[in-house]
Amino acid sequence: MRDGYDEQPINPLPTIVWLLAAPVIIGEVMFALGGSGLAGAAGIGWRLDALQRFAFDPNILRAMIEQGVWPIRQVARIVTYAFVHGSFMHSLMVIVFTLALGKMVAEAFAAWAVAAVYFSASILGALVYTALGMDGAIYGGYPAVYGLVGAFTWILWTRLGAANANRMRAFSLIFFLLTIQLVFGLIFGARLDWVAEVAGAAIGFLVSFLVAPGGWMRALERLRRR
Repeated sequence: MRDGYDEQPINPLPTIVWLLAAPVIIGEVMFALGGSGLAGAAGIGWRLDALQRFAFDPNILRAMIEQGVWPIRQVARIVTYAFVHGSFMHSLMVIVFTLALGKMVAEAFAAWAVAAVYFSASILGALVYTALGMDGAIYGGYPAVYGLVGAFTWILWTRLGAANANRMRAFSLIFFLLTIQLVFGLIFGARLDWVAEVAGAAIGFLVSFLVAPGGWMRALERLRRR
């Protein structure tokens, strides 16, 4: 028997990647059923209801900070907003990017590290959006996806450094995506979500220093040297 004869032609996606994409996929199946009328008249408004319940509103967070009151349902928005989307195409793009980038990052990072990058980028991206005084609710997984872009950039950055190559080449994907976003914003009108997305990319890159294999030990070693 030849070596590799029993290998699968397509490498399966890591479980953590499917787990991150699953809430979006399940949600879209539910919205499709609701929109088709199979779930009754109430199902037609499920997407709008989900956006009202789970989108992140910086004004709500500011009000909670001012009042010192932290209802769980409102606090949870900073996590749940990444899994609700304004349209099927919006969620489809997030699913595609999550599966593709998640697979590439998971090939270098442990499962928990992939999840750490994903949720750190999403949560901290929303906090940066709030801290910069932005208004308007945000929803969708792009800040989390940009976190995976940041992690993938870190992987390329370290590999190029090990090869004594130009490390700036690692940032080409981020620059490309931001350019595309700028063009679309000029054509169709820009939303301020890009603030959370850019923050997500930066956070994904920085968090990778800690969650990459051996990253935490390297960080502790540097602290001891100081």
